Amino acid sequence: MKTLIVPTDFSPVAENAVNFAIDMAMEVDASVLLLNVYQVPVTFTEVPVIALSLEELLQISQEKLADAKKKAEEKAGGRVKIYVESKLGDIVDEIETVSSAIQPMAIIMGTKGHSSMERLFLGSNTLTAIRHLTSPVLVVPPDAVYKPFRRIGFACDLDKVVENTPVKPIHDFCNAYKSSLFVLNVDHKNKHFNPSTPEESLLLHTMIEDLKPTYHFLDDPNVEHGIEEFANKHDLDMVITIPKKHRLLDGLFQRSHSKDLIFHAHLPILCVHE
Repeated sequence: MKTLIVPTDFSPVAENAVNFAIDMAMEVDASVLLLNVYQVPVTFTEVPVIALSLEELLQISQEKLADAKKKAEEKAGGRVKIYVESKLGDIVDEIETVSSAIQPMAIIMGTKGHSSMERLFLGSNTLTAIRHLTSPVLVVPPDAVYKPFRRIGFACDLDKVVENTPVKPIHDFCNAYKSSLFVLNVDHKNKHFNPSTPEESLLLHTMIEDLKPTYHFLDDPNVEHGIEEFANKHDLDMVITIPKKHRLLDGLFQRSHSKDLIFHAHLPILCVHE
């Protein structure tokens, strides 16, 4: 059975990610694991003092998870199995340990909230998770409301596609939702076109042709801008990206400027490593 892991710190943004995951789990017949990773708070005086004992921290985590599970079960109406787990340690390391054992369909994380603390905590941990976790990370924008991923974009630069294309997650999501897949390649005046590009395109098609993708070659000097424009124009429900190749997530973790076209308004992003 498919599983969705939702790391939570019990903040409003994390709670929204839980609600998103519950709706998604009902759609794809998955279970949900709510994971709280707690750390030892230290009061810095002349001599650092641990504010709470490990037993107290575990108890707090378990009590909050029990409450979160109850709310999630009420939302799911008995249609989704909800599990909880408390872990002590580094947040990303513990998520990786759990996800390595479970092999989830996705790890669902919020990006940032409205308060400075939420922006600091969720922004930094989600970015670190995206960079280091081996499982797919589904980044849920603040206040995002779930809707099925019927139209999925895959941002691809047509470079070393055999090594770089995350074939399994693409198939997992497209098959689960019977999605239309849009392969998006952004270039400007053929700056990145080279003699190997046609062969790379053929290799990519061979790997995903069963999904019947359509290919879109977009002319834009800014890759992220081109993808954003296409996503809005064609009503995409999600974009799949390889974090080390695109900067689509940058806008989620920095101040918004009018010149930035960023995805924080509504569009989830699935971050996968090749």
